[in-house]
Amino acid sequence: MAKNQKEQPSYTLDELQGKAPSTAMVILATVGLLTIAVGTLLPIFAVKFGPQAVGWWKYVYAAGALCFLVGKIFSPYTGTHPRIKRLYRIESWSAVFFCVAAFFLFWSNDSMRDVWAFTLAGGALLIFTTIAIPRVIKKELKRRS
Repeated sequence: MAKNQKEQPSYTLDELQGKAPSTAMVILATVGLLTIAVGTLLPIFAVKFGPQAVGWWKYVYAAGALCFLVGKIFSPYTGTHPRIKRLYRIESWSAVFFCVAAFFLFWSNDSMRDVWAFTLAGGALLIFTTIAIPRVIKKELKRRS
């Protein structure tokens, strides 16, 4: 091995995944994401059924964002791999983005641009981490063997 190259540590599956989060927090985060999805779709249905039928969609979205944030805060990553730790932190930031979008729902009724921008940003981060975390774990396990 070259003099300036450091040997990379080897991680077990338990070290990569960390302790499993509590079931209640996983359920809360999942319900929060589903509620965000429903809250996002309700304005689309307002076109068909009328605005009075789904005038409360802002509260549905905000409740989902808050549930997802609480679920992410109380289920931290407990593993030791630094890259996976950063990916889980990015996933938590997606929950923050959803909450910022919920804030803009109530702050300004004129423009929905900020709401959809933060929703898309949170969704993009969530999709990225959902794909990246298992790939990093698989890559590390393959490198180890």
